Parts: sequence; C-alpha cells; structure tokens
Amino acid sequence: MSVVRKLTVPIADLTTFNALVQDILDNNPWGCVSYVSAGVTVAAVVKGTESYTGAVVYEDAQAKTVGRISVKAPTSTGFTTNVSTIVGTAALGTAMGGTPSHDRPKDTFCVTLKCHHKSGENFSVTLKRDSVTVSSYEADAIRTGLEAWADTVAVLA
Repeated sequence: MSVVRKLTVPIADLTTFNALVQDILDNNPWGCVSYVSAGVTVAAVVKGTESYTGAVVYEDAQAKTVGRISVKAPTSTGFTTNVSTIVGTAALGTAMGGTPSHDRPKDTFCVTLKCHHKSGENFSVTLKRDSVTVSSYEADAIRTGLEAWADTVAVLA
C-alpha cells in the first residue's frame, strides 16, 4: 500500500529539510529495528535515494530574467556546493549579462528512507519539500504510527 500526506506549506528550505531527515535517522521516531540481511546487520532506518534540484537565475539592471542555470545533485552537500559555485563564478554572470541569485522557492528535495518495522515488515518513507509518502507497507499500524508522528512535527503540517 501507499499513502501520501500533502503538506499545507512546503518545507521552508534545505536546512530545515536536512534537519528533519537527520532527526529521523538519529532518533528513529517510528520505533524501527535493525535486522540481518545476507549476514549483514542493517540499521533500522537508512537513507536510500536522494535528489536535490534548483536553479540560479540571472537578472539584468531592470530585474528582467536574462538567464537561468538548472542545478541537480545527488546529495544536499553537492547541491549547496554547486549553487554557491555557480553564483560565485563572475564569468557566468558576465556571459549571461546579469546578476546571479539562487531561486530558493523553486528548489525541490527528495529523500527516501528505508525502514524495518518491529513486525518484520520493510517499508519506505519518501520525504519531499511538499509531501511525505509511506509505501510498500501492509500493516495499518505502520501508517497510523507515521501519521501520529507527523502530526507532532510542525514542518509537516
């Protein structure tokens, strides 16, 4: 099964998003448990795939957009580095004919966490800037537990 929680307000920024993901990894709020797979112990909650996208826009003296560079990275650190490098490269601003700025409101973030429920069931939680999706679960207890947790997290309203 799969269920999506649409957020009424997107998560404000990458810092807030990263803090949410790290809190889940550090504190395991869903009570997941580690398990053994092929002789290797797997943590209760692990980060699977992640993706970060955004853009740097260039505006001329009249605030007209004269250029745009899309940015995509597989990690938040890579994304931040790429954006700051692009914004800080004067030659790009000259070539575009404008002043660069990071278009933060249009950034998208996505991290999928793989989890192992105490019942033995594996499931995934995909966090995005505007939604949380729980997938590949069968037990209603998993969905209700995550919903109860999300209700206590202000950025997931």
